[in-house]
Amino acid sequence: MNIGEMLYKIFISNGAFFTILKGLWMTAQISILSVLLGTIIGGLICLLRTRKSIALRTIAAAYIAFLRGTPVLMLLLLLYYGVFAHAGLPSVAVASFTFALNLSAHVAELLRTSISATEKGQVEAARTLGFSRWQAFRLVTLPQMLSIAKPVYQSLVVNLFQWTSVVGYVTITDLTRVINNIASRTMQPFITITVGMFIYLGLSYAVYGIFALSELKKKEEA
Repeated sequence: MNIGEMLYKIFISNGAFFTILKGLWMTAQISILSVLLGTIIGGLICLLRTRKSIALRTIAAAYIAFLRGTPVLMLLLLLYYGVFAHAGLPSVAVASFTFALNLSAHVAELLRTSISATEKGQVEAARTLGFSRWQAFRLVTLPQMLSIAKPVYQSLVVNLFQWTSVVGYVTITDLTRVINNIASRTMQPFITITVGMFIYLGLSYAVYGIFALSELKKKEEA
C-alpha cells in the first residue's frame, strides 16, 4: 500500500476527515474567544499597571507574575476541576477563560514595555501644542506602542493556538484529541500525528499571514 492509499484509508474512507474538521473548528473557537477576551483583559491590567496608585500597580504586577509563571495546563485543571467544578459552565467556556487569563498577563506586560519604549519627547511636544492627554496618547503613543508590540503579539497568538492542544484534559474534543483518537483507532500514530502537526503548522502560518496582510494594507493606505 503506497502513501496515497494509506492517507485515503486513514482520513477519507472512514469519514475521519470530517471529524478532523469538527476538532479544528473547536480549536479555532477556543483560540479566537481566548485572544479577544485575553487582549481586552490584558489592556485593562496594563492600565492598572501604569497607574500612580501603588496598590493598583502591586495588584496588577502580582496578577502578571502569577499567571506568567503558572503552567497553562495546571491553571486549566484548577479552574475546571476546582474553581468551576460545580458551576455548570461548559468546558469550552472554562477553557477559553483559562487561556484568556494566561494570554492577558503576557499582553499586559507586552503593552507596558511597549509604552515604555515609545518616544516621550513627541508626547511632550504634543501636549505643548495643546493636545489633551488622551489625544496625545491616541495620536502619538498608541501608534508607536502597537508597532512595537505587534511582532511579539502575533507570536503570543500563535502560541495560544498551540496551547489549546491540552483541552482534551477537560473532555473537549479538539483537533489534538481527534488526531489522537484516529491514531489509536487506525494503529498508524506516525502518519496521523504527523498530519496533525502539519495542520497546526498551517494554522500558525495562517495567523502570521493575517498579520502580514494587515501590515501590507497599512503600508498601501499610507
